[in-house]
Amino acid sequence: QLQASGGGLVQPGGSLRLSCAASGSLLYINTMGWYRQAPGKQRELVATITSVGSTNYAESVKGRFTISRDSTKNTVYLQMNSLKPEDTAVYYCNARVWSATGWGTYWGQGTLVTVSS
Repeated sequence: QLQASGGGLVQPGGSLRLSCAASGSLLYINTMGWYRQAPGKQRELVATITSVGSTNYAESVKGRFTISRDSTKNTVYLQMNSLKPEDTAVYYCNARVWSATGWGTYWGQGTLVTVSS
């Protein structure tokens, strides 16, 4: 299970930090990431981070967003700075998990980020 939090309303140029904690019968978490879906658009990748800390970002967020993880807490974070109205979307966390039943890909419930003045 993934539980995301931290969304909200922020003015352009502002910052938000999203968190997503994984819980349950987890044996190993490989890649964790954030995706977003704006109204009327398809879900798109924002950023991912592997178990050894390698990161990947969408071009549209490079230099503004930072993904990190705390493996001791099974938690992934997304620090979002210099937010723009086009960053408005529902943000979903994602994790590739190994459990007693094998590999699985899990999604959080989504947290809404609204960038508006």
